[in-house]
Amino acid sequence: MTRAWQTAWFLGVALIAALAGYFLNPLTREPKVDTGALMATSLPDMQGQRRQIGEWRGKVLVVNFWATWCPPCLKEVPELVRLQGRLGSNDLQIIGIAVDSETNVRQFAQTHPINYPVLIGNAGAIELSRLAGNARGGLPYTIVLDRKGRALRLFHGDLTEATLAPFVDRALR
Repeated sequence: MTRAWQTAWFLGVALIAALAGYFLNPLTREPKVDTGALMATSLPDMQGQRRQIGEWRGKVLVVNFWATWCPPCLKEVPELVRLQGRLGSNDLQIIGIAVDSETNVRQFAQTHPINYPVLIGNAGAIELSRLAGNARGGLPYTIVLDRKGRALRLFHGDLTEATLAPFVDRALR
């Protein structure tokens, strides 16, 4: 085998390996979203009452996984409050799922009013976020669901009202 063929063969194998690694990596694949498990989940709210996410079926849902110890999450909360205030009467329902303790969430809500339900998931909410397509397990993580509970869009990282509104507006039509 000539040197040119050896080089071409090596580059071909390297390219195939790189492509296989890219397409087999779970972070580059379309995440699996189990909206059925998400909708069936029951968690306590800030008043201690258990709420099932599916009770809001029929509305466009924005489910936001967050924590009080997460700076990008805290930056995002006022944006979600504004969006809920603006579009809540049009069948939008934002639901916060806190990867945090009830005490921390209540303390935060005393100084930062939240106009949408916040459910307390504690550390177990990370696994719930993974079922909802958060392969990275990072926060904040937001999923937009249509009126039938189908996933429309997944967002990793903090959002602004301006970023989220076009997807919500389209789903509300």
